[in-house]
Amino acid sequence: MAPLQILLVEDHADTRRCLHRLLESRGHRVRSAEDAQSAIDLSERQKFDLLIADVGLPDRSGLELLHELREREPELSAIALSGYGTPQNIMNSKEAGFTEHLVKPVDLQKLHAVIDSLATIKTGRR
Repeated sequence: MAPLQILLVEDHADTRRCLHRLLESRGHRVRSAEDAQSAIDLSERQKFDLLIADVGLPDRSGLELLHELREREPELSAIALSGYGTPQNIMNSKEAGFTEHLVKPVDLQKLHAVIDSLATIKTGRR
């Protein structure tokens, strides 16, 4: 399976560093941002296959971020990360366009399974 270009957006530094390392250890190319504006800046310089974003960012929501990024890259796949997992939270993420809504602490096996599934789909499109 081909590695993905992943944009990871997480404001908690330790979580961001840990996820960044874990994703790279699986062969993906990862760029990290601590807020939505930094993510937008990165997306202006590089194309990404997958956005993994915290829903609660300091400068705007991950839902808003996905909307902005999809204006430039309509086929961008996305996974939401959140401390909240009520049915309403999950529905909000899905309605915003996220493929999956994962609750923190993130189940890494579930995260890898979702990424592998998205990578298979992306590879078929290339």
